[in-house]
Amino acid sequence: MPLEKVCIIGAGSSGITACKNMQAYGIPFDCFEAGSQIGGNWRYENDNGMSSAYRSLHINTSRRMMAYSDFPMPEDYPPFPHHSDIIKYFDNYVDHFRLRDKITFNTKVINVSKGSNGGYVVTTDQGHSEEYLAVVVANGHHWNARMPEPMFPGTFNGETIHSHYYKTPDILQNKNVLVVGIGNSAVDIACESALQYTGKVFLSTRSGAHIIPNYFMGMPLDEFMDKNYSSYSPMWLNRAILSGILWLARGKQESYGVPKPKRQLLSEHPTLSQNFLNLVGRGLIHVKPNIKELAGDSVVFEDGSQEKIDLIVWCTGYKITFPFFKNEFFDAKTVEETNEIHLYKKVIHPEYPNLFFLGLVQPLGAIMPIAERQSEWIAQLLSEEVTLPAKDFMQKEIDKETETMRKRYKTSKRHTIQVDYQAYMLELAKEMKRMRSGKSRKVFAGNTTKAKV
Repeated sequence: MPLEKVCIIGAGSSGITACKNMQAYGIPFDCFEAGSQIGGNWRYENDNGMSSAYRSLHINTSRRMMAYSDFPMPEDYPPFPHHSDIIKYFDNYVDHFRLRDKITFNTKVINVSKGSNGGYVVTTDQGHSEEYLAVVVANGHHWNARMPEPMFPGTFNGETIHSHYYKTPDILQNKNVLVVGIGNSAVDIACESALQYTGKVFLSTRSGAHIIPNYFMGMPLDEFMDKNYSSYSPMWLNRAILSGILWLARGKQESYGVPKPKRQLLSEHPTLSQNFLNLVGRGLIHVKPNIKELAGDSVVFEDGSQEKIDLIVWCTGYKITFPFFKNEFFDAKTVEETNEIHLYKKVIHPEYPNLFFLGLVQPLGAIMPIAERQSEWIAQLLSEEVTLPAKDFMQKEIDKETETMRKRYKTSKRHTIQVDYQAYMLELAKEMKRMRSGKSRKVFAGNTTKAKV
């Protein structure tokens, strides 16, 4: 019998929309989730051990921009909901499209290898082993903590924790806290620490970041940009537009005490926060340059200043990790070390047909609509409604995109999977239209029910 079934690894926000699209296209699938519930990174204290959510976490993209296209978030949700609202939304999505009984919970994929029939053999920790037509990797990229590389010289006698393990602010109370990093989690934790009013709060950054507020003229900024941003405009014009918006929304960030980064807007991943600049301006958060040395109960910074610190919170990012891939494929260990994996349209490895990667992007915006469109493209490829270009063409496009990324962003493990939300969504839509095969939808045996909207 020819292989027809697809394996989806993970039932987070990307995995569940992959399930929905496979079902909508009549493609039989198995979805394996290591935890007992769906939601992945967004489920606080997820028992799969991979969630980085902390108790106070709210989304940084607005609910309208984060929602799946065919399942809007409730109108009574605030513009930037709490993680408990988001996980309720995901649960409702899964129940609405009747996906829950198609997900195998408490089951971890431990190995993916090439099969004898041209597919992929997937083995789980429950002893299940089966060859599949295709594998959709949706295991997320915000769960394997990356520590500073290399670690700063010296020794530190106080407490340390990576932001992945940060959950509640009680560990911040009555301590001088140093947050290392200036991404979204870093400024959230620094702000939460400052609002304890029980110790000094410092934030150390090597290169800085452009701080972007959540609101502009009473509207979520991402919604405003979605309406006024053009994917066809040159970069200099988009920079000028965003720079003008930031000037009107918050003035110069240096005026608050946050240094302006050396690189231009849109050449580094920005940081979204409505509170950070104000708390720095009030003296509740002290911004420091990069660490020079760890000195027992103190930290020395590159400007020569030294501060007594009780707790360091490392907000130093995550590794792209695929624990189920051995060296039969690409070198997964090298991918983990470099945070680089070169894929066509961020989804497809030219060397491995029907091996797909979902949600492996870092947009200025939400991943959920991107993963939804990626999974629809995957479903159309498997249904033979659209085709892929030749392998050589895909490799040339990958090389071109890699070179463009390196010119735009500094060489950093933080900037290897960046995409511009609007441009990338348009790119995927064009790809689906351009490569349409003209064939009618292929119906797979055993699963012909479309999802109802």
